[in-house]
Amino acid sequence: MSALEIRRIGLGSEGTDYEEMWALQRELHAERAAGVGDDVVLFLEHAPVFTAGTRTEGWERPTDGSRVVDIDRGGNITFHGPGQLVGYPIVALPAHVLVVDYVRRVEEAMIRTVSDLGVTCGRVGGRSGVWIAADDRGPERKLGQLGIRVARGVTMHGLALNCDVDMDWFAKIVPCGIADAGVTSLSLELDRRVSTAEVADALEPHLRDLLAWEPFTVSPDLGQAAAAGAVTYGLAPHLA
Repeated sequence: MSALEIRRIGLGSEGTDYEEMWALQRELHAERAAGVGDDVVLFLEHAPVFTAGTRTEGWERPTDGSRVVDIDRGGNITFHGPGQLVGYPIVALPAHVLVVDYVRRVEEAMIRTVSDLGVTCGRVGGRSGVWIAADDRGPERKLGQLGIRVARGVTMHGLALNCDVDMDWFAKIVPCGIADAGVTSLSLELDRRVSTAEVADALEPHLRDLLAWEPFTVSPDLGQAAAAGAVTYGLAPHLA
């Protein structure tokens, strides 16, 4: 099994160029698919950019002329920018790991990270990512998003966790195509500044654990009892 390398690129800086990092992803993906090198996760912050996945509709896009980069991941439109930790796993999926298993692993790593930082969170049925339940602070709101591509058995694109992001950016779009919920950040939820470096430190061990491909039990959806929501992934053979 390949070792997992985690590279930190520009955390706390003005942000990396999205298309430059996309090109780096494609380069690493091609190498990994060819059996060259180890699995790698890129941790970074981007300069402000909107990216639109393959399911993005016209009504979700900004109307103020903001530039949108159309990309080859799944999902809808989202924002990347300073104060948001982005993680791009370029990993070869073992034969027994289904794509849905991989998605749940990345979500689970985010959920465990956010929980470690003191925020109660989870999944919402039918919606990907990390969510906070409606409460006296506001409606149901999204804290972390996920959009992936798997080609030749190797993943690319990945996750984004809102640490200390300027939320005004999200007002320009319909984030992830979801019009009936909000978007939030760890800084807003914890009433203190939460840096991307702090979140990267918390996320790294969970990604290493879950991308070691051992069976794991997912956290329950929001509103479910833990026992009722317990599902174990990683045991079924890969049938694709």
